[in-house]
Amino acid sequence: MKFETKIVVFKAKELIYTGIFVALGIIFIGLLLYMFVPGKKEAAKPAAKYIAGVYSSELSIGDAQLQVEVAVDADHIESVDIRNMSKTVRTMYPLLSTSLKEINDQIRDVDSVDDLTFENKNQYTNQLLKQAIADALEGAGV
Repeated sequence: MKFETKIVVFKAKELIYTGIFVALGIIFIGLLLYMFVPGKKEAAKPAAKYIAGVYSSELSIGDAQLQVEVAVDADHIESVDIRNMSKTVRTMYPLLSTSLKEINDQIRDVDSVDDLTFENKNQYTNQLLKQAIADALEGAGV
């Protein structure tokens, strides 16, 4: 068996066209893989917890009827306020203002009203306010 040498001649134009088509084919296959291979999905934005607005509920302390107003945005509780609090109520129930301040200090950092923590000295007042806030938030879509 004798081997004969064969000479193959390529034209430069054919080599350039072939290179371009090979590169386009690789890009096309890469694009198809990128589009159709399942990968990491972007995390879906969580639905809003609340319907933004100001919600209120009534709180009866002694003979006084107080309005507890809770301001919320879509994601968290902004603030809690008490309306119709007269000087008499402030004098008779001094822990009410202290408890309200303590709740407002914590309210933006917690996910739920149930996560609020209180000191033992005004536990009863805090529980009353906590229940009034929860009642007001029932209309907020919680």
